[in-house]
Amino acid sequence: MSALMDEKAAATSQDGVRHMNMIEAINSALDVMLARDPDVILLGEDIGYFGGVFRCTAGLQEKHGTTRVFDTPISECGIIGVAVGMGAYGLRPVPEIQFADYIYPGLDQLISEAARLRYRSAGEFIAPMTVRSPFGGGIFGGQTHSQSPESIFTHVSGLKTVIPATPYDAKGLLISCIEDNDPVIFFEPKRIYNGPFDGYYDKPAKSWKGRDEAQVPEDYYSIPLGKARTVCEGDALTVLAYGTMVHVAESVCRDKGVDAEILDLRTLVPLDIEAIEASVEKTGRCLIVHEATRTSGFGAELSALVTERCFYHLEAPVERVTGFDTPYPHSLEWAYFPGPVRIGEAIDKILSE
Repeated sequence: MSALMDEKAAATSQDGVRHMNMIEAINSALDVMLARDPDVILLGEDIGYFGGVFRCTAGLQEKHGTTRVFDTPISECGIIGVAVGMGAYGLRPVPEIQFADYIYPGLDQLISEAARLRYRSAGEFIAPMTVRSPFGGGIFGGQTHSQSPESIFTHVSGLKTVIPATPYDAKGLLISCIEDNDPVIFFEPKRIYNGPFDGYYDKPAKSWKGRDEAQVPEDYYSIPLGKARTVCEGDALTVLAYGTMVHVAESVCRDKGVDAEILDLRTLVPLDIEAIEASVEKTGRCLIVHEATRTSGFGAELSALVTERCFYHLEAPVERVTGFDTPYPHSLEWAYFPGPVRIGEAIDKILSE
């Protein structure tokens, strides 16, 4: 938390701050960058006049015009392909894919074109584009509105993958993504758009009101990519998480009274491996939590890295709590979702060894 406060102090020394949820923080980041850089362009399905299905772009077309913020046909391949061309031409497009579940038709453009453009042109062309997309479950969206495909993109050389867990981070990281000269996948955990989630689906929803992480500077600031956030310090256990799972893990550790050190990774690529190593070497135990399917999920890469780099410091095997290797089930969502029961059991197991 001290690192977060240092960042906020630097960011708010001259600018006003107001309470925002994640939707408002994303909207503010886009607004700031549209005003700051004439090369920034927003495009996607229903993002213009309607303001996006989650309202993240609400009011931006009216303020910045239809040539800067515009709707596209329902064609993810076309949206990404156009954005690649815009980037090569010198613009900084920010395409929105309405749900991460629908990003697959654009994979060829992302992997074969955007990710490779700098390399294949020997640096003559780049693709400075940021693909925004809501991802993850916890909203009763079923198999076509709940997926977490982040590990597909972390596997691709040339792409960066960013996932915020708070409104403050969402704005600062998104601005850094837009300013980056390489293509970035910016996944937005839609379950926490309006408030943090502790994993108890049968309890009243919480808002970001009163949370320090929801105090967001109104003007420009950025958070460097590749820097994890220490949510809380501890000595008994390191928890690695990102997005919604940061809040679920934090709630479980707090309820169980576990002295855990929780790292919000923020960016999966580039990864803050130094912060991970330092924490695991201190605690000797590591729990990884993510919502995506288990096999070849990003947690597998994290587990391998921790084992390779921290083997002689480990007091117990690395544990993972993830989604299952099935489509995201609608009727059994809360069995699939890595909730307090499964996380709690994993903590008990790792601390007993």
